[in-house]
Amino acid sequence: MTNPALIEGPVAWRGSELAADPSWRRTLTADEIVALERAAAEAEARGIAPTGFAASDFAVPELRPLFTWLADRLERGPGVARVCGVPVDRLARDQLRRLFWGFCVNLGTPMYQTAAGEILGEVKDETGTGAALTYDGPGPLKSARTVARSTGALRFHTDKTDIIALLCASNAIAGGLSKVASSVTIHNEIARKRPDLLRVLYQDYWRMRPFDEEGDAERDDRTFPMPVFARGPDGSFTSQYSRTYISQAQEIASVPRLTNAQVEAMDLLHEIGEEVCLQMPFEVGDIQFMNQHVTYHGRTQFIDDAGAGAHRVLMRIWLSAPFSRSLPAGHAVQWGDTRAGAVRGGAVAGKSAVGG
Repeated sequence: MTNPALIEGPVAWRGSELAADPSWRRTLTADEIVALERAAAEAEARGIAPTGFAASDFAVPELRPLFTWLADRLERGPGVARVCGVPVDRLARDQLRRLFWGFCVNLGTPMYQTAAGEILGEVKDETGTGAALTYDGPGPLKSARTVARSTGALRFHTDKTDIIALLCASNAIAGGLSKVASSVTIHNEIARKRPDLLRVLYQDYWRMRPFDEEGDAERDDRTFPMPVFARGPDGSFTSQYSRTYISQAQEIASVPRLTNAQVEAMDLLHEIGEEVCLQMPFEVGDIQFMNQHVTYHGRTQFIDDAGAGAHRVLMRIWLSAPFSRSLPAGHAVQWGDTRAGAVRGGAVAGKSAVGG
């Protein structure tokens, strides 16, 4: 008999399958590159800042088929897509930022990544020492954002947005492999192996809003409950997950203690994630898009060479997608709006970074 808990379709993939499947990767054509560079140059000539502008300020009708393909791959395909060939080597940093923003704002609505106003982040080592920070090292628990700004490995997690876009602006000398896993495949494997723990993951886990994203330590809803796995009103799957924010919530005395089953379920989630994920290096000029409802992402540790000028730098934009799925009503505490296609998510829920 078919297991009724299993979710089928292209969204349920394994890394080995995706590595052999070219349908989620696309290289920019010469005409598309010309169109992007033209739009970026015209915006610069009009005095438009590198970020914060609307799609109307970056017209690229030549890329409409590409944006249609991206939306299909992200919402109805595997939930991950990679566009290659951005001409990084012939663009100054602000020109690259303007081109990346212009590309992304034609796909969705950029959202704030921190309450302090970050709208285009740079994921790179900011320790000054090349330190590989870990989540559970000395001192308070570190968030994924803090570890990401070191050379350390990142465990599987989601960001609070429909779509995350990462552009590789420069590379390290070793490591920094992108790790992407289908949260649907992880769900299915848990259903097969431990259906008792699958039920646990559909129940509430208490989380803490991260200070380094959302600020305001005094807000009343600093901690809140939400399941790891959930289904929207039309049955669509969604998973919003960061083990760090679940662990940080445990520092609050009033938050219910994690049960042994909840911890075991998270341990199994990460174990299966490592088994089924895709590990793939970034090449300079690659943009990777990931649907945060159906994928988890992380990375391996990396090594820069400051003397040689080799630094791993990924530009990051969070997008609210007009092609997004509807979410359970209870997810409003995290997303602001749960309707399909609504402007939602971000560090300031539902507040767009366009024109801000």
